[in-house]
Amino acid sequence: MEQDNSKWVGLGIELLTKLGALAILIVWCYRILEPFLIMIVWGMIIAVATFPLYDWLRGKLPLRDGIAAALVSLLLICAIIVPVLMITDIVLDGSRQLLAEIKQGDITIPLPPDKVKTWPVIGETLWDLWYSAATDLVHALEPFQPQLKAAGKGVLQAAGGVSFGVIQFVFSIVVAGALLAHSVPSLKLARRVVKRLMGDSGPEALKLVGSTIRSVTTGILGVAFIQAVLAGFGFAVMGIPMSGLLTLVCLILCIVQLGVVLVAVPLIIYVFSTADTTPAVLFTLYMGFVMVIDNVLKPLLLGRGVKVPMLIIFVGAIGGFLASGIIGLFVGAVILVLAHRLSIQWLKNVENRWSDSKEETAS
Repeated sequence: MEQDNSKWVGLGIELLTKLGALAILIVWCYRILEPFLIMIVWGMIIAVATFPLYDWLRGKLPLRDGIAAALVSLLLICAIIVPVLMITDIVLDGSRQLLAEIKQGDITIPLPPDKVKTWPVIGETLWDLWYSAATDLVHALEPFQPQLKAAGKGVLQAAGGVSFGVIQFVFSIVVAGALLAHSVPSLKLARRVVKRLMGDSGPEALKLVGSTIRSVTTGILGVAFIQAVLAGFGFAVMGIPMSGLLTLVCLILCIVQLGVVLVAVPLIIYVFSTADTTPAVLFTLYMGFVMVIDNVLKPLLLGRGVKVPMLIIFVGAIGGFLASGIIGLFVGAVILVLAHRLSIQWLKNVENRWSDSKEETAS
């Protein structure tokens, strides 16, 4: 008896030693890879989202896997990194120029029209503020000096953050290119892992993850990009100052699902105050079209190819964004979709077991 007890104690100690060594190894690997985890996850998301383009290039052109992956990576850098750098340069130059002109008093703001006073509720207050800024801008901005200083620091910090973000994104694109170049062995490895974790439902879950990522890419980011481009076109046609910066603000607002209305409504008021009635009305109608176009495009693109209610994807994407930033758009949607599918599968299994037990009882 004592021999058996000592044997089991020895086995327990050996098992705990192995588990402890395994835990230390996992924690150590995590600490080493932690600085790169976000970039690796981004690379995986980019690879899944761009796989149809990679597959199309490989099929239409006689390209090897590595060359096709490199071409996709180059296209991504040209389509994403270059515009980001250009927009950042425009924002920084515009901010510096604006601050310099404010200090030197070179900014000329037109006097407010008298009809502004007739606007209900805010007319007289808005006219006074506008007139004060038009006659003596420096004096009008004196009460807001702490906010302006904080905004200047924020612009510099944002510039540094954007530079670091661009470097991260370049690394993520490199990771995506490597995954695309080895897409066949990567897919086999992913299938083996999910089958080990989820059993027979693993391959279906893996397919669902890919469809969800592509759905979020087209249904949220794609629609946000379309809205921002259309809004920027309207700003440029009307000659609105800093239209490039306003377009960037519209893109951010559309990604977070606030829409262009927060930018469009003040600009519509500005155009009605400074332009003739006909172009102002046309601009209002055009911006109204831009503000509602997402209600048409999202049902067409969001959830396309995914056998899951669109509301599940939308809630997962927005909740993930609020919890984890831009990457949460994809991670949140994927997690909520998988939870929905697993819940449905669990309910079906319970119903099947209940039906089987009733049949056995009846027999």
